[in-house]
This record gives sequence, C-alpha cells and structure tokens, in this order.
Amino acid sequence: MDKTRSRVRPRTDDDVQACLRVLAEVHRQDGYPVNWPARPGDWLTQASALGSWVAELDGRVAGHVDLTRSAEGDLAPVLWGERNGTSGEQAAVVGRLFVAPRARGHGIGALLIGRAVEEARHRGLHPVLDVVASDTAAAALYERLGWTRLATVEQRWSASQVVTVHCYSA
Repeated sequence: MDKTRSRVRPRTDDDVQACLRVLAEVHRQDGYPVNWPARPGDWLTQASALGSWVAELDGRVAGHVDLTRSAEGDLAPVLWGERNGTSGEQAAVVGRLFVAPRARGHGIGALLIGRAVEEARHRGLHPVLDVVASDTAAAALYERLGWTRLATVEQRWSASQVVTVHCYSA
C-alpha cells in the first residue's frame, strides 16, 4: 500500500456527510448495514463513541470506524468477559467499519481497525466486535488480522428478523 495516498485521522463533524455518502454506496453494494437506519447520521455518530476515525485516500473520505462501550445486544463483550473471567465492561466494541468500494485493496480496512485497536488498548480495554455471518469479506479481514472467533450465534433483531452473527476478539 502507498501510505502517501492514505491516512487515518479523527472524524470531525465536517466528515459526516462524506461518510454517509460512502455508507450509502457500501449499503447498495454490500448490504451493510443490514437494515438501513431511519436516521443514518445519528446511527453513525452515536453518543457512546470512545473515538471515531476516517480514512482518506487521495484526500477523499474512503472509510470509517468507531470504538464504543458495550451496548445492549453486543454479544462479543459478554462472551469475551465470560472466557476471561472478567466483566464485558473491560471490552470496547469496534464498529461502524466500512470502506468505499472504490478504495478497497489499499489496506484501508486494516488501517482503520488498527487505529481502533490502538485506542482500545490505550484505554486499557480489549477490542471485540460482532459481524453478521453473511459479511464474509469482513470476517475474512478480521481473521487475516489475527482476530479470534469466539462464537457464532443467532440474534433476534426484531419480531421478524433473526440474524446469524460471528463474535470476534482481537
């Protein structure tokens, strides 16, 4: 990867619209997020964020990731805590990770994950994440980066939607 063409930096309020355009492209092409949020801006800028970053490629927003405290429905922190005899509160959740289709193949996803992991460890927290099983490209990336699959579970997202989710730990 040509690092002079890409960089990761903290997300600013000025980045949100560009991030939402990239997210819409990713949703159209890959189906992420599975359910398009009613308020995408709120979904992206959730209040529990410990940090949010964007990747730029050739000066344009090309990807996004955030790090949050565990929320209701996050399975990976609970599983990681049970395995390690500690509380899931000692985990931080890597999420809202997406890379523009035009920017794939440049290592952007790995850079973004690396930044979130660095922040989690700086805060004394262990990085974990949940990913829908149908997102095979994301699961392959996490496994290439050395993440461990803790479990694969069925999760009820609504009365009519059950989703298979892989839970990972860095």
